[in-house]
Amino acid sequence: MEVIPVTDKKTVDAFHKVPEKIYRNDSNWIPTLRMMIENTFNPERNVRFKTGDARRWLLKINEEYVGRIAAFYDENYSVSYDQPTGCCGFFECINDEAAAFQLFDTAKKWLKENGMEAMDGPVNFDENFFYWGLLSNGFKPQTFGMQYNPNYYKKLFEAYGFKTYYEQYSYALDITNPDLPGRFWKIAEWVSKKPGYSFEHFSFKNQDKYINDFIEIHKKAWGGHGNYKPIEYKLLKGLIKNAKIILDEEFMWYVYHNGKPIAFYMQILDLNQIIQKLKSGHLNFWRALKLMYYKKRKVITRCRVIVMGVIPAYQGKGIESGIFYHLKKVMQKKWWYNEMEMSWVGDFNPKMNALFKSFGATQTLTHNTMRYLFDREKVFVKAPIID
Repeated sequence: MEVIPVTDKKTVDAFHKVPEKIYRNDSNWIPTLRMMIENTFNPERNVRFKTGDARRWLLKINEEYVGRIAAFYDENYSVSYDQPTGCCGFFECINDEAAAFQLFDTAKKWLKENGMEAMDGPVNFDENFFYWGLLSNGFKPQTFGMQYNPNYYKKLFEAYGFKTYYEQYSYALDITNPDLPGRFWKIAEWVSKKPGYSFEHFSFKNQDKYINDFIEIHKKAWGGHGNYKPIEYKLLKGLIKNAKIILDEEFMWYVYHNGKPIAFYMQILDLNQIIQKLKSGHLNFWRALKLMYYKKRKVITRCRVIVMGVIPAYQGKGIESGIFYHLKKVMQKKWWYNEMEMSWVGDFNPKMNALFKSFGATQTLTHNTMRYLFDREKVFVKAPIID
C-alpha cells in the first residue's frame, strides 16, 4: 500500500481516473468537471490559497490506484471553531477499511503539521454549495455541484472515527404547480406589490453592483451565526466568471426596501443533465461543442437553488414568497425547466427547513458533513442551532 502525492501531469491524470474505477458499474454517477476540480487546486484561480493551502494524494495497491484524497485548510474557516479545523475532500476509495484509513491518516498528518486539531469532510476547498457533504440518503443522479458517493462511504468515515457535525437536507419543488398552498401565492402577490419593495434580477452588465449587494445581504443574514465566514468580492467575481455557463440572469433575484438590499436568491442550471450524456468530465474541444449544442437544444430541464437569504429585520414577512412570485413568471416563460431542487439546508437551521416545507417542498436528499477530532478524548459537539 503506497501513498503518492499528486505533483505532476501524470498523477493529476491518475487522480481524475480513480472515480472511473469506483463508479464503473454505478449508473447514478455523473463525472465532475475536471476543469472545475483543477481550478480548485490552482492558487491563481482559488483565492483561498491566500489564507490557506491544499494537497492531494493517491493510494496505490499492487500497481493499481484504488483511492484518492485531498486535505486543505483556510484560516477563515479554521478559526471559526473551538479548535483549528481543516478539511478533507475529493475522497474516493474502494470498499476497504485499511485503504480508507491510510488516506484519512495521510490527510490528518498533513493537517496536524499545519496546526489543525480537527478535520471536516468530505467537503470542498471552495464555497459550501459545491461538493459538500457525504450523501447518506437519495442515491440517484445528483444535480450539478451536489456530492455523490457509494453508500459504503459513511461506514468507512464512521469506522475511522468521524461523527456527523450536521446533516444537510435538499428539497424538490415545482413552483409552476397550481396545487401549491393558496395562502402561499396570496402572500406572494401581496408582498411583490407592497409599497417600498422592489424586486430585480441580476445582470452581468451591472454585476459589480449586485456582487456588493450580495455581500451586504450575506453579512447581515448569516453574520449572526457562530460559524459565519465573510465572503470576499474577488471570490464572488471569480465564481461568476468561471460559472457563467450554469448561470441565467433571470434565475438570480434581489429584493430591496427603500433602495436598500434585503434579500437574495440564486438558482443554477443543472449542467449534470448534459455531462451525463457526455459521459466524461474532461471537456476536450469536441465535448465542449457538444455541451453547447445540448444547452441550446434545451436539454437542461432542472435547476438547483443554491442560496437564499433574507436579513433578520425582514424575516417572517413573506419576502421569499415574493421572490417566487416573480420567478414563477420566468419559469412559465422558460417552459422547458420543470424541476427545481432546493439544496441544501443544514439541520442547524430549523427556520429555513420549516420555510421550505411551508412552500410545499418535499425532502429528497440527505448529506452529512462529518468531523474528526484529533484529540480523541475531546468532547464532540454538533453544529449549534441558529435561533
